[in-house]
Amino acid sequence: KHMVRTAAAYDDGPIAFRYPRGEGVGIEMPERGKLLEIGKGRIVREGTRIALLSLGTRLADCLLAAEDLEAAGLSTTVADARFAKPLDTELITQLARDHAVLVTVEEGSIGGFGSHVAQFLASNGMLDGKLKFRSLFMPDRYIEQASPSVMLADAGLDARGIAATVMQALGSDEAAIHAMANLSKA
Repeated sequence: KHMVRTAAAYDDGPIAFRYPRGEGVGIEMPERGKLLEIGKGRIVREGTRIALLSLGTRLADCLLAAEDLEAAGLSTTVADARFAKPLDTELITQLARDHAVLVTVEEGSIGGFGSHVAQFLASNGMLDGKLKFRSLFMPDRYIEQASPSVMLADAGLDARGIAATVMQALGSDEAAIHAMANLSKA
């Protein structure tokens, strides 16, 4: 409702919504939505080493992955981008500056939100140092039709796949990644 109210109040150009298949997760529906600042994301969970930047439906799985990463000793921030454009460059800069690993997570395709973030980071020299950046999105291959949860797992966009991507970015070996995957199953 917050996004709908924000769009209804915006008169300076077009706005697009993406309504995903499936059910919403984790929040109560307010009686009346509040206006959101266009182009501003939010920090949902504070951490110090890993940053997961979610766009759209992957927020709940980012939070689950953060729990698994925390159990493995990796303090994890989870941020909700809310808007693909304009980018919240202040939020992205903060995440890149304050974390060793930044992973964007979206249910989109190559060339989408993660690519936009990567371009911003590269253009501003934030990929020239120690930051490890990864972008998760729907792979450019056929995915068998199934329930959304099965398809997202196949694409590596579930909590298990997100945590495994972080572990790979940190250079963890296969045994550590499999142990992390078993945490997500528990």
